[in-house]
Amino acid sequence: MQRNVINWGLSAFAAIALLFWVISIWWSQEPDVMNIDELSKPHSKITGYPTSTALIEVASTLLNKPGGFLANDVMPPSVFLDNMPAWEFGVLEQVRDLALAMRKDFSRSQSQSQEDIDLKFAQPQFNIDHTNWAWPSAEGEYANAIAAVERYRARLIDDNQSDAQFYSRADNLRDWLKEVEKRLGSTSQKLSASVGQKRFNTNLAGDNAASQSTYAPMQQNVKTNWWKIDDVFYEARGTCWALLHFLKAVEVDFADVLEKKNAQVSLRQIIRELEATQQTVWSPMILNGDGFGFLANHSLVMANYVSRANAAVIDLRELMAQG
Repeated sequence: MQRNVINWGLSAFAAIALLFWVISIWWSQEPDVMNIDELSKPHSKITGYPTSTALIEVASTLLNKPGGFLANDVMPPSVFLDNMPAWEFGVLEQVRDLALAMRKDFSRSQSQSQEDIDLKFAQPQFNIDHTNWAWPSAEGEYANAIAAVERYRARLIDDNQSDAQFYSRADNLRDWLKEVEKRLGSTSQKLSASVGQKRFNTNLAGDNAASQSTYAPMQQNVKTNWWKIDDVFYEARGTCWALLHFLKAVEVDFADVLEKKNAQVSLRQIIRELEATQQTVWSPMILNGDGFGFLANHSLVMANYVSRANAAVIDLRELMAQG
C-alpha cells in the first residue's frame, strides 16, 4: 500500500512537471512582428494615428500574449521563467520612452503649450515597477495607461475636438531619436560585455573642465554575469522588437519630414537592422563563446545588429538637425 502511494505521488509529480514544462515553452514564445500599416487603417493618413496605434498594440501585447504579463508572477511555472520577463522589460523600456516623448514633445506645439490630459495620465502609469503584483498591480496600471492612449487616439480622429494633436516636426523626431540612441548604445554595451572586456573611462572625454561626483578608474573590467547572459540577450530582443514597430509608425507619421530631409533610406536601414535582430534563435540555449572561439556567441551577434542600428540612428538624428 505504501509503495503504491509513493508510485502514485511520483507519477503525479512527473505529470505536473511535464505540464509546467509544456506551458513554459508555450509562454516563452516571442510574439510575431505586427503589421502597423494594417492596424492603422483606415486612419493611417491622420498624423499621429500610426504612432499611437503602435504604442497601444505593443503595450497591449505585453498583457495579452500567451501567459499574459509574466514579470510579476509569483506562482509556477512563470516564477521559474526569466527569458520572457527579460523580453518584456526590454519592450517596456521602449514603451516608456515613447510615452514620455508623446507627452512632452509629439503632442505639444511649443514649450509653453499645455500637456494632453490623457497622455499626462498614461505616461506615469507605464512607469510603475514591472514586478508589482499586489495593489496596484503592474497589469492594472498598464491597462489604464493603454486606455488613456486609446482615448487620445480617438480624439485625434474626431473633427469636433481640436485639443488632441500630434505634431510631425523634425525637432520632435530628433528629441525622441536621442533617447533611442542612448537606449541602443546601452544595450549594445551590455551585449558586448558577455565575453568581458577592458574599457577606458570616457565619461569626461572632450571637455577639460568636466568633473564627476566620485572617482572612477581609468580602466575597468566589464563582464556580464554568466547567469545573466540570456536575460541581457532577451531584453535586447524585446527592445528591438518594440522599437521596430515604433519606427515603422514614425515612417508614416513623419513621411513629409523625412522626404524633405531625404532621410527615408536612413530610417529604412535602421528598420532593416532591427528586423535582423528578430531572426529565429535555433539554439536551445544562448551560447557565450569567446570572440573568435569554437562556440558561437549569440550576444555578440545581437550586439552587431544593435550597434549598426544605433549608428544609423545617430546619422538620422543629425539629418533631422540640418536645415
